[in-house]
Amino acid sequence: MREEFGFSSVIVIGFVFTALILGAAGLSLFLKGDSNLSVTSLGDDALIDPIPKVNKSFVVDRLLPNPSSRLPICPSATATNCRMVSGVTKEVESWATKDFSISGGCVGSGSVPLSVSPMNIADIGLVIPMGLMVGDHVTPIDHMYFQPLVFHSKPDTYDVYANADGVIHEISVEPLSENNKYKKIRLVIRHTCDFYSIYNLLTSLSPQILKVVGEVEPGRSYRKPIKVKVGDLLGKIGGQTLDLSVNYDKVILPGFLVPEHYAGEAWKIHTVDPFDYFIDPVKSQLLAKNPRQVSPRGGKIDYDIDGRLVGNWFIEGSGGYPLKYIPDVYKNHVSFAYDEIDPTHVIVSFGNFFGEARQFSVRGNPPDPKDISLDSGIVKYELVETEYVLLDGSHWDRFSYSDNIRAVSGGRVMGVALVQMISDRKMKLQFFLNQTEAIFDEGAVIYER
Repeated sequence: MREEFGFSSVIVIGFVFTALILGAAGLSLFLKGDSNLSVTSLGDDALIDPIPKVNKSFVVDRLLPNPSSRLPICPSATATNCRMVSGVTKEVESWATKDFSISGGCVGSGSVPLSVSPMNIADIGLVIPMGLMVGDHVTPIDHMYFQPLVFHSKPDTYDVYANADGVIHEISVEPLSENNKYKKIRLVIRHTCDFYSIYNLLTSLSPQILKVVGEVEPGRSYRKPIKVKVGDLLGKIGGQTLDLSVNYDKVILPGFLVPEHYAGEAWKIHTVDPFDYFIDPVKSQLLAKNPRQVSPRGGKIDYDIDGRLVGNWFIEGSGGYPLKYIPDVYKNHVSFAYDEIDPTHVIVSFGNFFGEARQFSVRGNPPDPKDISLDSGIVKYELVETEYVLLDGSHWDRFSYSDNIRAVSGGRVMGVALVQMISDRKMKLQFFLNQTEAIFDEGAVIYER
């Protein structure tokens, strides 16, 4: 059993995510591990589910965290808790509705303490909280990123550990593609039957787990329950972040006003702050790597307020994150929320800003979307880039830890967004590029929630 310290790393914004898209370089499945691990199989026959042979850029990024959900198609190469598809075929669409649920394995209900960090504390550069909006991640992201101390490391550089006792409920490996040449492995650990951790982007599995599952080929999943103990080596990671989300099915986030809009990502409404479950000394050690200084320290993803602009919106009739597959579903999404590190700073996130997903700050920061209602009439947001500064006014390098990071609005206006609430759960939106004055015309789009 390893010493109980260490948690993991995360990437933040801008060019760092370019590195995530490129992925890691190189892979070794046979790594050095602790010979005293308690990994055991709970079943007699392995359930290895082959993914259909389709377009080689088809990527399955995440399988089910609970039996009742179906995963949506990933919006980007860095997406998690989803499947990634480029060049959709009927075969892919059929697979998108396949039931990947498994029975047995988990024990009991309720939450448990998380007493071990998923990565060694010394290996962590930053812990980026939930709620980041970047690229095709249009609505606030439902997992934390753990950024390694050396981000541009080789695969299998850093150890990854079980944060509590449980049963590995699913192991899945993304298919390889031109943009995904190395293994990216996802694990779901059921600590109880309704409380679970989702790990993603491991580059290899531990030798002990490999003895049970064998080599899981890219594009395949292993669905035989495997018992693990707190502190067990799960595998390794390198050259990218480790993703971690903690979910508790008894919790329903109040800031998602229409839960049905998240049917395709059913776990999302049950996402909890991991820091509510980590215990000291691990909790304090991880918080010391987290630049967000306000509560909730793990970040926030649910911002909807009935009758107000703040929160997530979906093109009328699109269904949000629907159960049935929709290509490029993120293009139907818009979010008016706040920076994940500095939540005093407004971020507007658009799924289809003249053909691409984009995020902006607002010139001067106000008006705050939580203050915009039917009575506000037409509101104009001047869109600028987001910058980060430290207490002394210098720019943050986005890799070094600081407890005084502030998000600020850039100077150049790149366009405007006109917004008008037309009912408590409908609003009208239109963008205008490279101008500061505009009026609604036939290009306006109605969004709902």
